[in-house]
Amino acid sequence: MARERFFLELDPPDSSLKSLPHVVVVGGGFAGLKACHALIGKPVRVTLIDKRNFSLFQPLLYQVATGLVAEGDVASPLRQLVGQAANVQVLLGEVEEIDTQAKQIVFNDRQLAYDHLILAAGSGSSYFGHDEWREAAPPMKILEHADEIRRRVLLALEEAEQTPDPVRRAFLQSVVVVGGGPSGCELSGSLMELMAHALGRDFKQLDPRQCKVTLVDPGDRVLRAMDPSLSAAAGSYLQSAGVELLLGGRVQTIEAEKVVVNTSEGARTLEAATICWTAGVKASHLGQVLADASGCTVDRGGRVVVEPDFSIPGHPEIRVIGDLCSYSHTSDSKPLAGMAGPAVQMGGWVAADIVAKIQARAHKAFQFTDFGTMAVLGPLHAVADLRGLKVSGLPGWILWGLAHLMFMPANENRLTLLTKWLWAIATRQRASMLITGRPNQHLNVEVGLVQPTTTT
Repeated sequence: MARERFFLELDPPDSSLKSLPHVVVVGGGFAGLKACHALIGKPVRVTLIDKRNFSLFQPLLYQVATGLVAEGDVASPLRQLVGQAANVQVLLGEVEEIDTQAKQIVFNDRQLAYDHLILAAGSGSSYFGHDEWREAAPPMKILEHADEIRRRVLLALEEAEQTPDPVRRAFLQSVVVVGGGPSGCELSGSLMELMAHALGRDFKQLDPRQCKVTLVDPGDRVLRAMDPSLSAAAGSYLQSAGVELLLGGRVQTIEAEKVVVNTSEGARTLEAATICWTAGVKASHLGQVLADASGCTVDRGGRVVVEPDFSIPGHPEIRVIGDLCSYSHTSDSKPLAGMAGPAVQMGGWVAADIVAKIQARAHKAFQFTDFGTMAVLGPLHAVADLRGLKVSGLPGWILWGLAHLMFMPANENRLTLLTKWLWAIATRQRASMLITGRPNQHLNVEVGLVQPTTTT
């Protein structure tokens, strides 16, 4: 029996908005939020839909996972960010269907009409066909994931504090991180800093020298997307901090507290109380929903292949931006990376292009400006490649900090983050060392993705 659905047509707060073109934005991440900001005060009516009522600053999730900052420091309520604008309405819900012919979306069992649709639903984690690994190795894409990692690390240390067996104690002080990209390197460095320096002060029975963090990656260097010199500097710093680099290692199996890795010297088994996954990315399932409805193309990662104006063939009123799109209209024909910088530029340009089309004005073509890449590895140490300017150490950390504070959408969060960073540097104390959440809560939550199936 088909579910009954109701057509949703909410009266805007200002009656003058009712006759304006309706722009529906799905997703309040970097791309969607920037589009909404750019449309504030413009001759359009905007509806922002998200499964969460906040915008998450994903690049700093590793700091939540390691107790440097709290959840509220990296998440800002959408209604406070854009919902107070007269022409922007924020609705909580999950988009289930897209009717490209009727120009309607279905969410919360309701239909909502649009004149222009912007899909910016983002991405989640991919286990490359091995979703059974998720329970043993939580990813790090949303708050529940970061909470789960922090909960597992701190619970292991609490157990180790009460364990007389030195072998068991060393096991409990061990962590394996899979994936040598920015997230994996940042998480590894922060975990090592947490365990090596917090243990001696906060845990009386533990030896910080027994702490072990192993970073596994199939490549020949960490941060492969960056210049080899910066990759080498990052690898050297992590090793000097105590992180073991297992490069050229391809994960074969992950079980509870065990990872089997194939290396050039044969299979190697890593045993650790905590295993973290930062290796794969998968676009939101809305990409496939749109493909089924419109016939557009998605790539191997589920990203929608878009036109130069981020539309899909035959539907100029539908734009796909951020991590959900595959945009290869670049000078080297390589798709733009799923990072904050490209997402923000996409969101701003698409919003301006929609307004230009409504006003029958010409609009210059999208041109991405690459400001570079960076990764923080420890207190006062980061690597950065800013348009050819390659820096590491303290200068890199300063540039990293300024860039992240600039991208942070809320001024209040900028202030609290800066305060907590400086406090951590001065005292080496973590501000949010709380054990919260329920065991394996991350299994049933994956924003923007098809829910993983689990067995009980």
